[in-house]
This record gives sequence, C-alpha cells and structure tokens, in this order.
Amino acid sequence: MDFSSKLLELAVDQMSQLPGIGKRTALRLVLHLLKQPKEKTEGIVSALSSFRSEIIFCSKCHNIADTKICEICSNPRRIDSQICVVEDIRDVMAIENTGQFQGKYHVLNGIISPIDGVGPQDLTINTLVDKVKEGNVKEVIFALSATMEGDTTIFYINKQLASFEVLISTIARGIQVGDELEYADEVTLGRSILKRIPYEDSLQG
Repeated sequence: MDFSSKLLELAVDQMSQLPGIGKRTALRLVLHLLKQPKEKTEGIVSALSSFRSEIIFCSKCHNIADTKICEICSNPRRIDSQICVVEDIRDVMAIENTGQFQGKYHVLNGIISPIDGVGPQDLTINTLVDKVKEGNVKEVIFALSATMEGDTTIFYINKQLASFEVLISTIARGIQVGDELEYADEVTLGRSILKRIPYEDSLQG
C-alpha cells in the first residue's frame, strides 16, 4: 500500500495493530478521522490517552476501575459471600447485562493455556485462594468459557480450594461446549447463572 504522506502511513500502521483491523480498514478509519472536526479527533486521542495512563485494576477483584476499589466491590447491596470467577472484564460486563447475579466477581485475567504459555502463576489465582481462606466466601461460581482451557482452569482452581468449606459451582451448560462466554446471549447466560450446578456434578455430564 503506497502512501502520499508519512504521517498517514504511521497513523495507519498504528491503527492496524488493533485486533481485527487490517490495513484497509485502518486506512478507512484514519481518513474518517481526518474528515472530522479537529476537536473531535483530539477528544478521541485524549480519551484514549487518559484511559491508558489513569486506568487501574480493583485491588479486590482485579476488574478495571477508576478507583482502588471498583463500584461492584464497594456496593453494599452486593452479596459478599458469592464470588463469580471469570476470565476477563468482558465476561463481567456480559454477566452484569443479564441482571441475574448479585454477588461479586474475581477476574483471573486469562485462563490456563500451556500452548499459549499461560500457566497458573500468570493468573490471579493466589488472591482468589486468599479470599476464600478468609472464611467469608460461601460459594465460588465458575463462569468460564466451555473450552478445554476453561475446564482445565476450573479443575486446577478447584484443587486449590478443596481444603476449604466452600461450595464450588459452575454455570449450567446452556453455554455450548467450545463457546466463549462473552458471545453468549443475555437470556442464555442469565439462565446459566441461575441454574448453576455443583462442580462435582458437572464432571459427570
């Protein structure tokens, strides 16, 4: 792709590094921004810059937040004794959109995937174990994608929690095997949360 401007080429190169965006799409987006009022483009740049430099992770659940403790963890109406374990922020958003879960979350920031070089030490498993160890958590609900990596992660964490008196459950398999949680429709995901089953029972299915 030939460019008449080095600045245009640089902008397209940077934009094309985003997932799912090739050179042609990046060029279309950059040219669209060029046609917008300068203030609008600067607003986008400013928002992204602030997001990257000021965003933090909740010290309790590892969710993305604006303050040390996120709005969900600081909400007194949420159920402290229920912890829903998810892969990342997109899954928190998906479950919240169902309106069916009133507990709190724990974001792993990934799942165990040896082929991708991701092991238990790369996830926030230790802080989850510490939460359960405190004795206030009565139920840990696994809401991970129905993939081999998701099941491996659940199996590993279940072993780490085996010595504690806590109910381990997993969302019902309304989510088809192989499906990513974030792509499930709200009704199916909501029902899967409500009809969760003990983890041990899920192994017999």
